[in-house]
Amino acid sequence: MLQDPNSLMGILTQYGRAVGWSIAAAVGFAFGVGIALKVFDWLSTDIDEWEEIKKGNMGVALIFISLIVMVGLLVHKVI
Repeated sequence: MLQDPNSLMGILTQYGRAVGWSIAAAVGFAFGVGIALKVFDWLSTDIDEWEEIKKGNMGVALIFISLIVMVGLLVHKVI
């Protein structure tokens, strides 16, 4: 049974759904970024990206940033 969206229960239901989708998006983003970074690390065996970032190599840091942003956009579109 659908509730009136202007009633108190309808508003609380909408808030609950919004919080649920926010949690789902956060979990999906966390797993997506983690998996993407691990796969990128496996594919680029010639360079230790984390060590280069610690040394201040901005090029490697920008590649990681762009990877995280792209995975975020993909997760956003899916969810």
